Amino acid sequence: MNPELYPLGLRIAGRLVVVLGGGPVAARRTRSLVLAGAHVRVVAPEICEDLAALVAPLPDGAARPDGSGAAGTVAWEARSYRSGDLEGAWLVHTATGSPEVDADVAAEAEALRVFCVSAGDASGTAWVPAVARVTVADDTTSATSAPSTEVVVAVNAGRDPRRAQRVRDAIDALLATGELPLRPVRPGAGGSGSVALVGGGPGDPGLVTARGRRLLAQAEVVVTDRLGPRALLDELADDVVVIDVGKTPGFHPVPQEEINALLVEHALAGRRVVRLKGGDPYVFGRGGEELIACEEHGIPVEVVPGVTSAVSVPAAVGIPVTHRGWSRGFTVLTGHEDIGKVPAASDHTVVLLMGVSRLRDSAAALMASGRSPETPVAVVEDGYGPRQRSTVGTLATIADVASAAGVRAPAVTVIGDVVRVSPAWRAAGLG
Repeated sequence: MNPELYPLGLRIAGRLVVVLGGGPVAARRTRSLVLAGAHVRVVAPEICEDLAALVAPLPDGAARPDGSGAAGTVAWEARSYRSGDLEGAWLVHTATGSPEVDADVAAEAEALRVFCVSAGDASGTAWVPAVARVTVADDTTSATSAPSTEVVVAVNAGRDPRRAQRVRDAIDALLATGELPLRPVRPGAGGSGSVALVGGGPGDPGLVTARGRRLLAQAEVVVTDRLGPRALLDELADDVVVIDVGKTPGFHPVPQEEINALLVEHALAGRRVVRLKGGDPYVFGRGGEELIACEEHGIPVEVVPGVTSAVSVPAAVGIPVTHRGWSRGFTVLTGHEDIGKVPAASDHTVVLLMGVSRLRDSAAALMASGRSPETPVAVVEDGYGPRQRSTVGTLATIADVASAAGVRAPAVTVIGDVVRVSPAWRAAGLG
């Protein structure tokens, strides 16, 4: 640790900052200053294209090419540095490319008691860190509106900018995925909270989206399913309220209406609520019902898609739901629906969710509607879980084979020629 370095954040909106130099380094510095709302005076005989884009006058209300608004301003004086250029400045950046000129600028800044960032670093009195930023919704901001708070991590690494950038990038990745805590802990001002319907995928915590993990890191209440990525719950802070509403076949301890009411209750109390669901919220996840319930109470809702088990679980055991020459489409149903109405064509895959208990009836219905009894079938248990297993057979045999193997939920059933691609089918020697 450098004992001479005192880390500090500066609020420079509306204040004058002088930038000496017109190259790419000066352009990067100026862009950041404009985003922070500073009034920047650039002094350089010539300027690069990126810096010229910041200097160019804009129509009222127009956005700059880098996406910044008009809060900060940039003025360019097309000449070399001369004594007196730093008068009135709150901060100075010098990147002229000349060590002698940069040293003169730093000396004038020292005399004026103005902090100076020098690209050469040797004569500067301030350093620009590598910065990672992530925006976080506060207590009164919806998940879909512009957040009002920002987490900023600044990294200094002993005047080694490349090392600082590498550390910054690692931190930035953890912030983006929600693996670092982002939830505000300062008491909020009340008001309406928000609900995020997060698709957690088939259960493996590595298959949830980065957006879903970030929302979990900000959550105050998590309402979770049995088949979601429950390992992620272990990463939550102790004061996060976790409500388990998981269902098992034939046993629904918390009816859907009560789940809807829980989401509404906590959001209206001003809390950030995540409804963590297995698979995708809109693929037999009843996410649409939860969305409507929240919107009826004026609660802002964000829907984060997830990897549906209908596609991912077959993939886990080497089964594609479509395959050139074998399957041109697929239908996803639950085992409780009338599957006799799906296309009987041999090039159409059928995927059944929650269908273990009715496997015999489903196979019979498909054969009655025209499917060949020799149609390949695979039942994939606990996809991506510790007891993942694939049991294969045909429509005529799968019910007996699964019963003998002790197949149990959760499981996904795949029916169609695509099953022939799987290692389990080849290992069974079924042709």
